Amino acid sequence: MPQPRRIPSGYGYGRSRIGSSAIPPYLLLLFLFILAPSLFLLGRNGVHARIHPDEKPANDNRKTMDWREKLAIKHLKSSLTKEVVESIRDSEPWSLDNFRKHLPVSWKIDGVDDAQQNSSTVIDVDANAKNAHDKLDNPKDSDVPRLPKDAFDESQDVDTRMKVARRKLREIRRDKRATELLRQDDEALVKLENAAIERSKAVDSAVLGKYSIWRKENENENSDTTVRLMRDQMIMARVYLALAKSSNKNSIYQELQTRLKESQRTLGEATMDADLHHSAPEKIKAMGQVLSKAKEELYDCKAITQRLRAMLQSADEQVRSLKKQSTFLSQLAAKTIPNGIHCLSMRLTIDYYLLPIEKRQFPKSENLENPELYHYALFSDNVLAASVVVNSTIMNAKEPEKHVFHLVTDKLNFGAMNMWFLLNPPGEATIHVENVDDFKWLNSSNCPVLRQLESAAMKEYYFKSDPKTTLSAGSSNLKYRNPKYLSMLNHLRFYLPQVYPKLDKILFLDDDIVVQKDLTGLWEVDLNGNVNGAVETCGESFHRFDKYLNFSNPHIARNFDPNACGWAYGMNIFDLKEWKKKDITGIYHKWQNMNEDRVLWKLGTLPPGLLTFYKLTHPLDKSWHVLGLGYNPSIDRSDIDNAAVIHYNGNMKPWLELAMTKYRPYWTKYIKYDHPYIRACNLSE
Repeated sequence: MPQPRRIPSGYGYGRSRIGSSAIPPYLLLLFLFILAPSLFLLGRNGVHARIHPDEKPANDNRKTMDWREKLAIKHLKSSLTKEVVESIRDSEPWSLDNFRKHLPVSWKIDGVDDAQQNSSTVIDVDANAKNAHDKLDNPKDSDVPRLPKDAFDESQDVDTRMKVARRKLREIRRDKRATELLRQDDEALVKLENAAIERSKAVDSAVLGKYSIWRKENENENSDTTVRLMRDQMIMARVYLALAKSSNKNSIYQELQTRLKESQRTLGEATMDADLHHSAPEKIKAMGQVLSKAKEELYDCKAITQRLRAMLQSADEQVRSLKKQSTFLSQLAAKTIPNGIHCLSMRLTIDYYLLPIEKRQFPKSENLENPELYHYALFSDNVLAASVVVNSTIMNAKEPEKHVFHLVTDKLNFGAMNMWFLLNPPGEATIHVENVDDFKWLNSSNCPVLRQLESAAMKEYYFKSDPKTTLSAGSSNLKYRNPKYLSMLNHLRFYLPQVYPKLDKILFLDDDIVVQKDLTGLWEVDLNGNVNGAVETCGESFHRFDKYLNFSNPHIARNFDPNACGWAYGMNIFDLKEWKKKDITGIYHKWQNMNEDRVLWKLGTLPPGLLTFYKLTHPLDKSWHVLGLGYNPSIDRSDIDNAAVIHYNGNMKPWLELAMTKYRPYWTKYIKYDHPYIRACNLSE
């Protein structure tokens, strides 16, 4: 025991003896570079010997999982849904075998191609998992990490394989989703195409420009490329012709002129490739060669631009001129009676005046002044149109025997109108036909519009050939130069109490309407002290007073609201008692006298009607009267079917060839085309 105590004292003694002297540096270096690594290697060999797999118990592999399996399972967990993770955890301990048993269904793809890809991916995952499991059961020295660096490399390798597997699965799911979206897009596209086809069936081709030179191209904007190519070549040929002429290039000029004439003959009136002559490809090739040659000799960007601009301006002028001509012709066609209807009128007139006088009378004349019945006013010079109005009204009436029709026509059609309804009486209803020329009280002395129609200024406006010397001086719209404005039938609507003095209410109908429902409900409508019951036509910014009247005139500006809502003639219920009280005809005369020089409005009856019945019109429900069948191709079919009255206002009247075919059946179903007179005049549906 004294020895051990002597050692520390000796040590302490030695220390005290050398004092603050330092340990030699070479001893420290020797310790760090030689002794320390040796100790580390000895320690490593000892640890390795202790953890050698041969010396492990058999059940250690079940209790402690290899770090590689843990790493693989960690990455697999991140790829699984929460439900799958919980199902595996609740059923069995985590292992690659359990993972294979609970492989997510979403990783299995439907379809042959996708299934093959998925199968190969799953096999890869299973193979990796099996290798990892085999290494757990039969580990080799090479499988056991020797250094942390090796372990890091192994973890990277496993991590990379798992990432590849996950990436493949993601790609498979993404491809499946993309395929599904494409299928949905295809289905949506098919639905849209089918809807477009159905809509196109409802569009009348005549509306797209039956009388337009551009019609066929409008029907197919991507029309025949060969025709378009030939037209483009001809345009460029004309440009180079002008340049060749100005440059005295006679040779190329003659060649271009020859090819241009050939192309014009080949193209002719063709609008489709199918209409072209079989030599068209050869002509195109020859023209292309000449144009290439012309480009080499004559190309000048500035000159070509100027020439094309001049051609564009010229074409624009031609288009404007043709539009005016087309407008005039369409207006003329709209107001012209077709040959068939003219034939019908002439045949009926001849037969009427061959009848004995006693057979020219209509029955039930006592009903004409009975205010308890339903009275209609119809002013027309078109026999067929008037017959449709009467027939459609009676066929849809609940009590036809209580309906009375007052027809007024002109001298030319008086016999035809009488004869038609004598041959075709409207069932149990009452009908009476009058001649407007028999109204002796209707003369120029007490009717301003008649006086104006007979004036020299009006005759000059309508009949003088030189437009520059007319009162309009070219500023008047062609539609206001309509011959119907010369007819007193059009203005007779402002004299209803004078024509029917013993009636209290009357329903005014135009001859271009069709009745689809019983109209007796209109007599029950409370007009709230107003004179006129009509359907309003104004929208957000159109069909208001400023569209029809000249608000730059102080008389108009002081008395009327430019934003007041317009309404429609064609089906109007008039209270004749209130009419007389408020002197409506006198108001009309006042404004008509002020408009003798047409400074307040153009010609027509709607503008003076808006002034005369201003703040005296009761708006009816729109279902009573649907307008636009003579110009609007996009009226909703349900609106037409639910309307009590449909109105063919516009130029495309149902008895004309201009009529829109999809609206025409509403009118033609009230005509008996097997009637002898109609067959004799070649009138057909």
